[in-house]
Amino acid sequence: MTGPRPPRGTLAEVRLWFAPERLREEGRTPDYRFSLANERTFLAWLRTAMALVGGGFAVDQFLTDTTRPLRLALALVLLAGGALCALRAINHWVRCERAMRRGADLPSSRFPVVLGLAVGVVALGMVLVVAFGWGV
Repeated sequence: MTGPRPPRGTLAEVRLWFAPERLREEGRTPDYRFSLANERTFLAWLRTAMALVGGGFAVDQFLTDTTRPLRLALALVLLAGGALCALRAINHWVRCERAMRRGADLPSSRFPVVLGLAVGVVALGMVLVVAFGWGV
């Protein structure tokens, strides 16, 4: 079963973020268990985003013995990572919901690897700052 051809392009994708009911115009309603699993994944990404934002504020407030530029750089990386993670969560939710409605394979993404590497690098930098006094 196919409906009207869905709009394509980045702007059309972003519009779906604010009007998810338009996804119902495509394909079939997937099993609710899969839709709910997609929402749980979305919420997990949001929790990760909030943790990154909280970590960014914590770095700025609690690493007061660190030089201001280093502390600010670590905080901004974490805050930007949180914002990026939240936006990516929305985009991934829409892409997965659309794929399920169409009966297509779920979209693959490099974002978990990129996010994991970024968090690892920031964590290593924080170990250097806290344990060895680097940047003090």
